[in-house]
Amino acid sequence: MRGLGLPLPGPVLGLLLLLILLMTRDRFSLLARGPLRNDGVETASKGLLAHLSLLFVPAGVGVVQKLDLLASHGIAITLVLALSVVVTLLATVLTFRLVSRLLRQQDAR
Repeated sequence: MRGLGLPLPGPVLGLLLLLILLMTRDRFSLLARGPLRNDGVETASKGLLAHLSLLFVPAGVGVVQKLDLLASHGIAITLVLALSVVVTLLATVLTFRLVSRLLRQQDAR
């Protein structure tokens, strides 16, 4: 994304484009008949899921390259990760409770 000046990783942009394409495929008869028909998407997704672990290789290599940083700041990194997990779980629970309450109020009307 350097060419457009957007701070968005290429894989994220690719996933967004794929999502948009899959959401709008029924509006374009050529796509719905061709490579994006339901069985075509299923076949492609099974292939991607079979090799999903390969996507973690660059992250693993990055961790190995920064082992010295991990050794010197490992406790702080672990604490930040644990805190972010707790905050994420709390945000998820609160969002779920809010949506549940709103849906119950809507059903009561």
